[in-house]
Amino acid sequence: MKRDWIIPQIRVSENSKQVPEDLVQIKSDKIFTGEVIYKLEGPGVDQEPKNLFEIDDKTGWIRSKRPLDREKHSSFTLKAFALSPSGERLENPTTIEIVVLDQNDNRPAFTQSQFVGSVSEFSVPGTSVMSVSATDVDDPMTENSALSYSIIGQESIPTNAVTKVMFGINNQTGSIYTRDVGLDREVVKGFRLKLQVADMGGMGLTSEGVAIIHVSDINNHVPEFTPATYSMTALENRKGYEIGRVNVTDRDDRGTRNWEAKYSILNDPGANFAISTDPATNQGVITTVKPLDYEVQNEYFLILTVENPNPLSSKATNFRLSTATVMITVVNENEAPYFREDPIKIEVPESVLPGTLLKSNIAFDPDNSDLRYEISRDPERWLDINRQTGDITAKRSFNMRSPHVKNNIYSAAVKVTDAGGVSVVATMAITLREINDFPPQLFPLSGSVCRDTSSPSSGLILTAVDEDLPPQAAPFVFELTDGLSVNWTIFQVNGTHAVLRPLMELEAGEYAITVLVSDSGSPILSAYAQVNVTVCLCDSFGDCRSEAGAILGSTVGISFIALIVIMASIALLLLLLLLAVALTSCGRRHHIRKGTGLLTGESEDDVRDNVFNYDEQGGGEEDENAFNIDLLWNPYDTPSTPGSFYRGSGVPLRGKQPLRRDAPQNLPSPIYPRRPPADPADIEDYINDGLEAADRDPNVPPYDTALIYDYEGDGSLAGSLSSIASCSSDEDQDYDYLNDWGPRFQKLANMYDPR
Repeated sequence: MKRDWIIPQIRVSENSKQVPEDLVQIKSDKIFTGEVIYKLEGPGVDQEPKNLFEIDDKTGWIRSKRPLDREKHSSFTLKAFALSPSGERLENPTTIEIVVLDQNDNRPAFTQSQFVGSVSEFSVPGTSVMSVSATDVDDPMTENSALSYSIIGQESIPTNAVTKVMFGINNQTGSIYTRDVGLDREVVKGFRLKLQVADMGGMGLTSEGVAIIHVSDINNHVPEFTPATYSMTALENRKGYEIGRVNVTDRDDRGTRNWEAKYSILNDPGANFAISTDPATNQGVITTVKPLDYEVQNEYFLILTVENPNPLSSKATNFRLSTATVMITVVNENEAPYFREDPIKIEVPESVLPGTLLKSNIAFDPDNSDLRYEISRDPERWLDINRQTGDITAKRSFNMRSPHVKNNIYSAAVKVTDAGGVSVVATMAITLREINDFPPQLFPLSGSVCRDTSSPSSGLILTAVDEDLPPQAAPFVFELTDGLSVNWTIFQVNGTHAVLRPLMELEAGEYAITVLVSDSGSPILSAYAQVNVTVCLCDSFGDCRSEAGAILGSTVGISFIALIVIMASIALLLLLLLLAVALTSCGRRHHIRKGTGLLTGESEDDVRDNVFNYDEQGGGEEDENAFNIDLLWNPYDTPSTPGSFYRGSGVPLRGKQPLRRDAPQNLPSPIYPRRPPADPADIEDYINDGLEAADRDPNVPPYDTALIYDYEGDGSLAGSLSSIASCSSDEDQDYDYLNDWGPRFQKLANMYDPR
C-alpha cells in the first residue's frame, strides 16, 4: 500500500554505543504479488561519508553501522528503492530523513589565547575596558552551547600593587569593566585577569583564558626643571653651535607625548638663541642662531619654560608652569680682520704718478688689535702699501699694454694680519683709465706716385697707428710742413687715412716729404715722419714704368717679343744684383774696414781699429756674435732721427739715439730712465725699468749688449777708461803677471811675452 512508504523523520543520538542499531523498516505493496529486493542510496551509504547506514534487502530494515557525530554531520537524506529480482523498479523511490541529535560533548573555547586591553588611569567605576569571546561547536539551539563568562583570578603588575578587585565581567556578553577607583599608573602598570567560560549556562563544560589590561597614562604631571638655574659659556662668531643642555623630569609615561618636553625662550629679543628637545633624553638643547660678538655683548640671561605637547589633564594636581634661568657668558676669541670691501675697487689713470695715494682705510679688526699690511700679489710691481696704515700708493706708472691688464682691469691682492697672526687676503680690481701717452706713427714711409697729376694713381694713401686705445687715438689729422705745401698737398679720406699727392707735374725722381700726424687724445700728441716718395711715369694702368715703357704702354702697347726681351733683361739684372750682394757679403764677413760698422758717423775719438776679440764675455748665452764695439762712439757725430714731441711745445719726447743700419729708423723708442734714484732701495726698480725699456726698443742691439743712456761729453779729465786708448806703449807695460792668472789667460800672456 502506498501509505507504507510515508516515513517520518528519524532521530538518532550522536555518539550512540548501541551499534548496529535498527532505525526503521520499509515495506512495498508488491511483496504480496512476488519477491521484492530493497536498496538504499545517499550520503552515509554509497556516498561520503560511506558505510554509516545499511538496509536489509529482504526485510527492508535500515540500521546504523557506526556511532554518529553531529558536529560533523547533523543530518542525512537517503533514498530507498523496491526492485524486482530482475532489477526493475516496482515503485517510486522514497526519501528518508535522518537527524542526528546533539549531546554536550564539546567544551567551549576562547577565541584568543590572550586578550589585551587598556584603561586610562583614574577611570571611574563602570568604565568599559574590553570584551572577550568564546565559541562552542555544540548545537547552538540547545543549552549545550549556552555560554557564561566569569573572572576567577586577578593579578596586578607589579605584583601586589593593588589587591582589591578592580574589574568585573558581563557573564553573557563577556564585556570587562572597572569596578573600583584607584587606577594610578604611577602605582600600577597593569593587571592580569584569569577568565572562565562554561556551557549549559555555566553548569556544563568549562574552559579558561587570560586577559591583560594595561593602565594607560594621562597627562596629569607637569614637567619640571631640575635644577632651575644654569650657567653656560658660548664662543663668539659661531652659528648653530650647541651651548649647553637643561634637564626636566616628568612622571608621566616615558616616550609618550605626555612625557615629551617642549621648551620656549621668553626673553630673547635679538633671536640669538634657540632651544630644541633631544628625543632620546628629553633634554633641552640650547644653540646659537646668530654668531655672537663679544665686543657687542658678552653676557646673556635667558628665561626658559617647558610644557608637554599634549594638554594637561583636568585630573592633574599641579598646574604651575615650570621655568628656569640660564646665564650665558660669551668667550672672546681672536677674530680675523675684515676688509671693508672685497674686492677692493680702485680707478686711476694709467699715468698715475708714483707715490699717489690710491686707497686708504681698507680693513679693520673686531678685536681692535694692530694690523700689518702687505701686497701679496702684484705681478707688475706697480703698487706699494704702508705696513702700518694700509694706505695703498702707486709705486710707478701703470701700463695699459701689460699682459696682466685684462679689459682695463689690473688684478692684485693685499694681505692683512692681526697681532695674533690671523690673516685674510682680499683682491684688488684696479680699473685703468686710458691716457694719451703714445703719439701716432705714420705708414707707409715710402711709395710711388704718378708724375701725371691727372692720373688716378697720382697719390699715396697714408694711415697711422696709435698704441693708445680710444678715445686717445683716431681720428688722426695729417698735415704737411709749410715748406712742402707749395708742391704737395694732403687731404683727409676719413678719420684714419689721407692721400698725399703732388699739386703739379713734377720731375721723375725721389722726394722726401715730411708729414705731421696728430691724434685726437688729450693732450694731443703729434709726430713728424719722413715719407720717401718716388715720382715716376705711369702707363695707362697707373703702374710705374720706365719712360720708354710708359710711352709704349700708353700708345701702341707691347708686343710679345718685346715683353720677352724686357723680362729677360730684368732677370739678368736681378742675377747680377744677387751676385754683387753675395760678393759684398763675403767681403764683409772676412774683413771689416774702418767706418763700416753698424753705426754711422765718424769721430776722431773712434778707437774701434785697435780692438781685438780674444774672448766673448758680454753677449750672454744667447748672443752668439762678438760684442759690437761700434756702440762706443760719440753720439754727437750721428744725425738725429725723427723724434716725437707734444704738439706746440717743440720739445722732443726722447733724446737722440744712434742711427743703426741694421734696425728700422722710424719706429719710436721707449723712454729710458734718465736719472738714478736717490734712495738705494729703488736701484732694483731703476735697473728693471731700464731693462724693460731696452727689451722693447727696436732701435738698439738685441739681448743684453751695452745700452747708451746718455753721452757725457768730450774731454773728460779722467781720460779714457780703455787700456787700448792709453798713451803708454806696450813696452812700458809689464805683462808677466798674466802668467799667474791660470790657463784661461795663457794665450793672452803668450801674446804679450817679450820673448
